[in-house]
Amino acid sequence: MGLTKQYLRYAPSAVFGVIASQKANVAFVTLRGEKGRYVAVGACEHVFIWDTRKSEKVLILRCVKHEVTYLCASPDGLSLAVGYEDGSIRIFSLLSGESGITFNGHKEAVTTMSYDHLGGRLVSGSKDTHVIVWDVINESGLYRLKGHKDAITQAVFLKKRNLIVTSGKDTLVKWWDLDTQHCFQTMVGHRTEVWGLAVLSEESRVLTGSADSELRSWRVSYIKESDVTEGPQTKRTKGVSAGEEEEAEDVEEVPEQRILTCGRYGSIMREGRDRVVTLRTDQTKRFLACHGTDSVLEIFCVLNEEEIHKKLERKLKIARKKANKKAQKGETPEEPVIERTLQDEIQKIGNIKASSKIKSFDLLVFPKGMVKVVILLQNNSLECFSLPAEPTPAGLTEVTKSSQLTIGGHRSDVRTLAFSSDNIAVLSASAEAVKIWNRSTLQCIRTMPCEYALCSLFVPGDRHVIVGTKSGKLQIFDLASGNLLDSVEAHNGALWSISLSPDQRGFATGGADKCVKFWEFQLVNGEADAQSSRRLSVKQTRVLQLDEDVLFIRQSPDSRFLAVSLLDCTVKIFFVDTLKFFLSLYGHKLPVLCLDISHDSSIIVTGSADRNIKIWGLDFGDCHRSLFAHDDSVMFLQFVPKTHLFFSVGKDRKVKQWDADHFQQVQVLEGHHGEIWCLAVSPNGDHIVSSSHDKSLRLWERTREPLILEEEKEMQREAEFEESVAKGEQPVVAGEREGEVSLAGKKTIETIKSVSTRETVSLFVQIIPNPAICCMVSRHWTSWGQ
Repeated sequence: MGLTKQYLRYAPSAVFGVIASQKANVAFVTLRGEKGRYVAVGACEHVFIWDTRKSEKVLILRCVKHEVTYLCASPDGLSLAVGYEDGSIRIFSLLSGESGITFNGHKEAVTTMSYDHLGGRLVSGSKDTHVIVWDVINESGLYRLKGHKDAITQAVFLKKRNLIVTSGKDTLVKWWDLDTQHCFQTMVGHRTEVWGLAVLSEESRVLTGSADSELRSWRVSYIKESDVTEGPQTKRTKGVSAGEEEEAEDVEEVPEQRILTCGRYGSIMREGRDRVVTLRTDQTKRFLACHGTDSVLEIFCVLNEEEIHKKLERKLKIARKKANKKAQKGETPEEPVIERTLQDEIQKIGNIKASSKIKSFDLLVFPKGMVKVVILLQNNSLECFSLPAEPTPAGLTEVTKSSQLTIGGHRSDVRTLAFSSDNIAVLSASAEAVKIWNRSTLQCIRTMPCEYALCSLFVPGDRHVIVGTKSGKLQIFDLASGNLLDSVEAHNGALWSISLSPDQRGFATGGADKCVKFWEFQLVNGEADAQSSRRLSVKQTRVLQLDEDVLFIRQSPDSRFLAVSLLDCTVKIFFVDTLKFFLSLYGHKLPVLCLDISHDSSIIVTGSADRNIKIWGLDFGDCHRSLFAHDDSVMFLQFVPKTHLFFSVGKDRKVKQWDADHFQQVQVLEGHHGEIWCLAVSPNGDHIVSSSHDKSLRLWERTREPLILEEEKEMQREAEFEESVAKGEQPVVAGEREGEVSLAGKKTIETIKSVSTRETVSLFVQIIPNPAICCMVSRHWTSWGQ
């Protein structure tokens, strides 16, 4: 029997270029005994711990597949709860960086988590509308609470009572009694989604944020056990005053089970006019902050009773002075009466203006009288601020920026990638900067501001890089100094593609002005007009005029052909020396976004927005095979040097390897959580780097492990089967009403296997009467099944 063709497997090597993902929040963590220095952020499927003082990554909490959606640090600072997109929760130890506890109960992404004040219980909310309470010490789920009709936005334990309060996008705020596991009260005073919730003033006030600029406050009055035995009329009089009866109509109650009463107490107007994105307090409940979809964070201070008393006394003193002035004028003065309002309890102390739109934040109060704020921005960066902890009578306090994390990633999506000729340096360029990375250390060694970059290449010698921009310019950078050497107006429209000539003496560019231009490298004199100051520049030599916009170009390695992708969904082949037309490749239904030519100039591969990849012969222009490659547009493809294997990326978040000789898929590399824009293969073929809309750059490495296609297909089928089994819903029984509480578990392939194992063992026990044999079967059944 003949040997089958073997391939070498590519495996994920590293994730870099992402400072913090946008789906997760930011949280202060205690590491090495220090508070306020380290912050935890989600970075795709991992969690990065950043040192804000040194701007360094000190710890990585790794996961395999699913993206991080929420972070919550434990009260003792020793562990971090991480919620994922698939609904699972992992508890990581910050001392070892390992995950010892995993909770599986939610079916969709975790949206909020909170510890109780002792750290023994954890409550989580999800997009599946369920709230689950977990026992962290016993590593088990306690119960699942059902009642919300939309995603949960916040869930908070009460410190003094065994209650939790939850809010959701269904406009409801619910109170749950954990002793009986039921909802005993629902606040229905909101007309839109409740995006944030905070419990203040020793759990006597609840503050909620909705889709408008108003923060609504609710007075919470707890009913004593002695009052429960009294009549309903007496309870109403004690719980809610006569002036609050109308406000209390926004609350649905169960009279028999009533534990507390809620009534509207007032509101605070924010400066922002859009919805509340995050509403959060620090651990001491002393400071409160919120923000909307803009770049302003508003900070409030919750005053204690002594401060409120002093504030009311000042108001009363001013009112008496006004009354005395009226008495001196002969008017009849009225006795001044000062009523306590919400504005007397919560005082605004300042605004923080961030450099971009805010995604999340966290607060930390230091004993020395300082409040530290860390803000996660939507442009892949972090900013830290500090302000005094004591509110001033005048109002706003001064805010200072202490640090900023920006070097480790781009502010916008990376649109072009390139490898240096020695396989060591990686170039990435976005709308605002060009960055050079060391492939082995993954450190950014150079950042150079540029215009909106669309294509790039290393100049032979790896001392300069050239970037093509959206405005049609060619920008030449010197890597040693990081300076912009020259900016050439190359095209009248966007410069979509650049291709280095095989002789490495020049390159070709294609743009939206329907032209392909050829350039040569040259050295020109600098400002000093001396031989030592000669710098690199480019000179245009030829122009190829076409009828449609040029989307992509590539020159064949034998210097004979130039392949040009046009907006009319065709690929034109021209002779490089005479620029005469040779072939037209047509068959794609949408424009060809990328193409590449093999090392022996015999095969050309094209990828299109119609999700297909076509393999053509370059001698006659015949289509060898058309492959349905991706579930969305094919954005980039490139051959592995000196082979007929090539990689393709698409908007379906996958990197795929193909064999152009056998027309088959070799491997699928999954990991990105957003559309993949571009790809670069190293000159030796050992490394691949890809960039995505999730702001991450991923490095893939060729291993020595052989890859057999039959085994790969079998593993893929098993994964699809397990996923379909795990997603299977329970059958609905007619007339059966779903309860308010249920078990905190989830159907997975592991639970199905364990159930089938127990059933088989019990069957053996019934059939085989010998106890010794039954014991042996139950002990070794799992290993036999495997």
